[in-house]
Amino acid sequence: MDNIVIVGSSGHAKVVIDIVQLEGKYRIAGLLDRTRRVGEQTLGYRVLGQEEDLPKLKEVHALHGAFVAIGDNFVRSRAVALVKEFAPELPFVRAVHPAACLAPGTSIGEGTAIMAGAVVNPCCAIGRHCILNTHCSLDHDSQMEDFASLAPGATLGGKCRIGSFAAICIGAVLVHDVHIGEHAVIGAGALVTHSMDPFVVAYGSPAKTVRTRAPGDKYV
Repeated sequence: MDNIVIVGSSGHAKVVIDIVQLEGKYRIAGLLDRTRRVGEQTLGYRVLGQEEDLPKLKEVHALHGAFVAIGDNFVRSRAVALVKEFAPELPFVRAVHPAACLAPGTSIGEGTAIMAGAVVNPCCAIGRHCILNTHCSLDHDSQMEDFASLAPGATLGGKCRIGSFAAICIGAVLVHDVHIGEHAVIGAGALVTHSMDPFVVAYGSPAKTVRTRAPGDKYV
């Protein structure tokens, strides 16, 4: 069983740790978190350092993979970039809960997390470092681009497309063939009946654009 390191140690990381343990494909050597001291723990796993320490940690712990477990899409991308900078040869692994339902013809990019109860129907394409959270659903022929995320209970109809870095928040519903632009945020409980531009925040039923946003603006 290969050793991996998990980047992040907060709530989202706890869920990813649980998935990795249940899958039984990898052994978690420890965590990286630049906001905590070395030796602090989450669910029994020690913080080993931060991304800059990867060249040394890779040898000491015989690391064969990494997973960036940070819920914010933009912050996650910055951590991925740091891992690539300091350990370019270290691959990113996937984390798929055994209770997720993945239909045939689905492709899943590296570094993506799929939580318990998530449903992905046939012929969907999920990019790199995406999050499909608890009991969300992605219907047939839909697409998620890199660093996009679906929050718990988000429901997407068929042939939807979620742009890179876009976030669909808790309980939002997208009807068939809706496209969400990059870096857009769809608010909790929204009913989205038409496509949304990039870099907007939209919510309501039916959902309407309420303001624009910049990459990196907080939404979680």
